[in-house]
Amino acid sequence: MQVLRDGIDRVPQGVLTAVSVGSYDGIHRGHQQVLSTLVSLAREHGLAPAVVTFDQHPARVIRPENAPMLLTNHDQRLELFAGLGIEYLYLLTFDEERSQTSDRDFVTDVLVDRMNVRQIVVGSNFHFGKGRSGSVDTLRDYGEQLGFDVAGLDLFADDDAVEPISSTVIRRALAGGDIESVNAMLGRPFETRGDVVKGDQRGRSIGFPTANVAFRQGWAWPAEGVYAAWVTLDDGRRMQAAVNIGMRPTFHQHAQEPILEAHLLDFDEDLYGREIVVEFVAFLRSERRFNGIDEISEQLKKDVDAARLALVGDRDT
Repeated sequence: MQVLRDGIDRVPQGVLTAVSVGSYDGIHRGHQQVLSTLVSLAREHGLAPAVVTFDQHPARVIRPENAPMLLTNHDQRLELFAGLGIEYLYLLTFDEERSQTSDRDFVTDVLVDRMNVRQIVVGSNFHFGKGRSGSVDTLRDYGEQLGFDVAGLDLFADDDAVEPISSTVIRRALAGGDIESVNAMLGRPFETRGDVVKGDQRGRSIGFPTANVAFRQGWAWPAEGVYAAWVTLDDGRRMQAAVNIGMRPTFHQHAQEPILEAHLLDFDEDLYGREIVVEFVAFLRSERRFNGIDEISEQLKKDVDAARLALVGDRDT
């Protein structure tokens, strides 16, 4: 997949594209339906499938006080786009100036001039341009004038769902610790990434060493509690783990922000400074305060057994 820089790059001469536009935070099953349709239409009409997205969520510029916690970072989105068959990714620099771009200027400057678009595929609730003035109907009007077709897809929902899948619904489930629903909506395990930082070594002293990842502002994490998870190391090894997210109230009664502590099963190596990827599979229990080392040690043994059980048969997911 080729990444195009805003205002600098364009698709190669002679390449015609089918394009989708959006933040695509999470690239959940609803997003995947749009992108699958995009790729299918591109193949049918001899076009290159492409996505126009943003270097940061637009809400961080337009309404920073209400900007959502992000489900995927830049590298994750690139990997997921490429895995879904996207050939070109135009990465818009979203700043105050870009937020003032009219819907027509966006279409002519980016979609037509830079992307040489012939087909656009978006969700039916798609809006764009200054003040969200543009819609699917607006796109169709421009398409008649400028030579491209537009497909506006209904939002995707499971048969028994009360509302369509969206990044907002996923964030709500994540905040509630409903990791099974989150994973079902994503179509894959929710993951977080980060470098292992030094902790207080208490886990090692009681026989449960952990790889600790510090909280990053602006990124979504599951609710505080204990989870069964897979941890992938930077050398490709994938390990079973029991993961605690929280304030560690037994030993840190005045902690200011949560930390992720991953106890990798049957593993005892130094991981400080190395990046790990944590894929959450099942919620095991809520975080709570214990009455000393013996009580917490007994519970951790139960957590490890529960994590092993939850991860049975999940190795290839």
